[in-house]
Amino acid sequence: MSQIDQVLAFNRNYVNAKGYEPHLTDKFPDKKLAVVSCMDTRLSVLLQDALGLKNGDAKIIKNAGAVIPSPWDSAMRSLIVAVYELGVQEIMIVAHTSCGACHMHFSHFREEMLGRGIPESALERKDVDLEAWLEGFHDTEASVRRTVAAVKEHPLIPSDVSVRGFIIDSATGELTEVE
Repeated sequence: MSQIDQVLAFNRNYVNAKGYEPHLTDKFPDKKLAVVSCMDTRLSVLLQDALGLKNGDAKIIKNAGAVIPSPWDSAMRSLIVAVYELGVQEIMIVAHTSCGACHMHFSHFREEMLGRGIPESALERKDVDLEAWLEGFHDTEASVRRTVAAVKEHPLIPSDVSVRGFIIDSATGELTEVE
């Protein structure tokens, strides 16, 4: 049985047993908070636990590296929706220690893609700079500062929204603010 089929079987039992009931809430974040964080699996439960967040407290937006590489990407769009549609007043950017995105290089992805049968022509795009798009960052604190600045300086984010950056220890959950 595939992993997806196992998940579907679990889900049927979960719904039948009404396992969802303790998590019922609405779409509005109770703490008027949005968190942009990394998709790293070590943060799946640790992030909310270490921040003292329960289901319904905050909008959690995850991507590779907790970055906003473009002012018009999906993470920024989600933040704008969170501010104007869902009442978010504070935004936390939370990167983490030992992040794989800190060591990403397009050359690695390129070789992996070619090895998996992606044609060279697909890597020679005119509409996007794949090298920049798939390049990681090499300094976590600097990446957090860039992301905080990208949100604060975005023309559609009002100045009354507080934006702060942090690095969470991916083992202990300890937060360190990045100034």
